Amino acid sequence: MALGGGLGAPSGSAAGGFGESAGDAPQVDAPGLNYFVFALFFIFGGITSLNDVIIPKLKELFTLNFFEASLVQFWFFIAYALVGIPGARLVKRLGYMRGAVAGLVTMMAGCLLFIPASQTALFPMFLFAYFILATGVVLVQIVANPLISLLGPERTTHSRLTFAQAFNSLGTTIFPYVGAILILGSLATVTAAELSGEALAAYRTAESQAIVNGYLGLAAALAVVAGVVWLFRDRLKGEKHEQTSLADGLALLKRPRFGYGAACIFLYVGAEVAIGSFIVNYLMQAEVLNLPEQDAGKLISLYWGGALVGRFIGSGLLRMVSPGLLLATVAAGAITLIAISANSTGVVAGYSLLAVGLMNAIMFPTIFSLACEKLGPRAADGSGIINVAICGGAIIPPMFGALADATSLAFALVLPAACYAIIAGFGIFARRPA
Repeated sequence: MALGGGLGAPSGSAAGGFGESAGDAPQVDAPGLNYFVFALFFIFGGITSLNDVIIPKLKELFTLNFFEASLVQFWFFIAYALVGIPGARLVKRLGYMRGAVAGLVTMMAGCLLFIPASQTALFPMFLFAYFILATGVVLVQIVANPLISLLGPERTTHSRLTFAQAFNSLGTTIFPYVGAILILGSLATVTAAELSGEALAAYRTAESQAIVNGYLGLAAALAVVAGVVWLFRDRLKGEKHEQTSLADGLALLKRPRFGYGAACIFLYVGAEVAIGSFIVNYLMQAEVLNLPEQDAGKLISLYWGGALVGRFIGSGLLRMVSPGLLLATVAAGAITLIAISANSTGVVAGYSLLAVGLMNAIMFPTIFSLACEKLGPRAADGSGIINVAICGGAIIPPMFGALADATSLAFALVLPAACYAIIAGFGIFARRPA
């Protein structure tokens, strides 16, 4: 998932108190540290995209409607609203590297909570596990974006953020494919709707074991990464952070460019997550691709893989084309693809919706950097507010699910299309430098 957020942002001065940059010199002299940051983007992107595989599984296990299934995304992304600002303060206190370790360890705890969730076979326990997992993801993201902004010259920040997001997309491409094989490849010959009582509880426990095994593997991998990051905890010398109040950040919303940009982050994440959350169910429909659950789950990798390819292309284009105009162009492309999918059937309907991932490619880093241009010493406050705006992933998917329950999945696509229309407007609005 193309997410970010953090303490610092691309702007006229380096965030986080490392001082002013000059010319083409990196704002922070820490050779090799960018590889660790790329790894963080890969990890939190992959783990976030696994939600798209888990949702159809839990929907079947607990016989949920679309709105109820979307609560997975609500409890995951609401962490951005609840943890974003306190998490930024924690990272300011601990420092970037120790803050990353805190996030990774919290993610481990969330993964391990899937064990009692499976044993109790209770849907609320799964939601709690997702919230804890997301809390760790938020902490890691609070570290990742400002660091990648600082590890290079200011003039290439747009391009560098987009390149780093490509590693996020690499994770979102690989994790769902593997997850579909491990989690959606059920051997059961019955469904939860056919069972009741103890038989139903036993079925849920047995079928959710695949989820547990997958997240136990992730917990082990996170332990290794946390250990490596801890070894490099003192790599950043002279790190300082300016302490500010919540009111300081909220005051930035009065600036039209920043306020509009923060709203677009909310809408972009919500639209992208809404489509990703239900794309498996969409592709399984008889009038679309009529695929079994596992095969539809594997195709999620095309949705996120499009974002991966688009980010490498976008990283180059953003050096030559106005970021605002390019943002408006890809947003218009997303609307066009959604309209084609909603008004067609078969292969055209399925693959045109999957292609929206390509349009999503540059949206987050471009909106982020355009909104935060020229904030100067207020960059940390602005980035913290944008981090909270990612909670659009908690609000729009349930709205999408409720609309799909009342109408159809195809009709509900009007909601993300409306989000992209507003984003296109921001691209035109912010087409000139701040």
